Amino acid sequence: MGVAFKDLLIKEEVEIADLKGKILIVDASMWLYQFLSSIRAPDGSLFSDSKGRITSHLMGLSTRVPNLMLRGLKLAFCFDGEVPELKYRERERRKEQKIKAELKFKQAVKEKDVKEMKKYAARTTRLTSEMIEEAKKLIKALGLPVIQAPSEAEAQAAYIVKKRKAYAVASNDYDSLLFGATYIVRNLSILGKRKKVSQLSYKTVKPELLKLADNLNKLGIDQDQLIVLAMMIGTDYNVGGIPGIGPKNALKLVKEYKNDFDALFKKVKWEESFDYPWTEVFYLIKKIPVTDDYDLTWKPINKKKVIGLLVKEHDFSEERIKNTIEKLEKENKKRKQKGLSGWIK
Repeated sequence: MGVAFKDLLIKEEVEIADLKGKILIVDASMWLYQFLSSIRAPDGSLFSDSKGRITSHLMGLSTRVPNLMLRGLKLAFCFDGEVPELKYRERERRKEQKIKAELKFKQAVKEKDVKEMKKYAARTTRLTSEMIEEAKKLIKALGLPVIQAPSEAEAQAAYIVKKRKAYAVASNDYDSLLFGATYIVRNLSILGKRKKVSQLSYKTVKPELLKLADNLNKLGIDQDQLIVLAMMIGTDYNVGGIPGIGPKNALKLVKEYKNDFDALFKKVKWEESFDYPWTEVFYLIKKIPVTDDYDLTWKPINKKKVIGLLVKEHDFSEERIKNTIEKLEKENKKRKQKGLSGWIK
């Protein structure tokens, strides 16, 4: 879902070339949902192989990831672990929304209403455990690190970046800022396009870089106040936030009450909106589980496994996949030669 920080934060546009050689920790689930929402047939249906298995997520990964690799970006993918208890409510809400959208999509199909089919198809996206495992297999076969978070992927990604083991979190959401990510890169795509919310149309976008320190200084608050500000607007753990309070008003209140959060949440009547104390959300964000058990090692592409998964299992074009692998192998060879040339006198 993500925190609605858009109008409060400062960001700077960057080029893909600016990120060359930098390690980026990708919020894997966000990318997979993005592919499932946007890579669809004209009528809104997902692409599938000859056995009826969905392939839209693999189509997205097999296109975007190699393109970014060819431009010298060092990607690592972080996957969600155990879902925090407070987030189950949000998942149930989303599930209900998807069920309603699926019913409307089926009705549109029955009536052959393509416009309505497109409208509701993007709202029915489901990411299954099978899709996640397939994504992990492909990412590993491409030689990229896969990181398993104990809880939220964005929290783990933020932890790695905060420890300066990576440059930035690659995510379109702002949540990583709450977990202390020093840098976030949004809209990371070669095509420069992003699907509009709940639609199958696109808008042109450029990669953006957000810096936590610059934004805290601009807002005039500290990290704890940023978390509280997010809670006022609404997070995945208290969906909707406090009724009637938007981002600008929330910022004003946070500054007014400084770090007296008890008084602040009493003022906005937290208990009328949520049946659990504000401290439960606050300390969940501050103390969410992370781990040092991960390996940021990049390996050679396993050509056999990439072809096996995409071509043999899911009917992808063998020529296209082999061409992609060949380009990646040539680029890797070129970089190694360039690196070795520095040692030759």
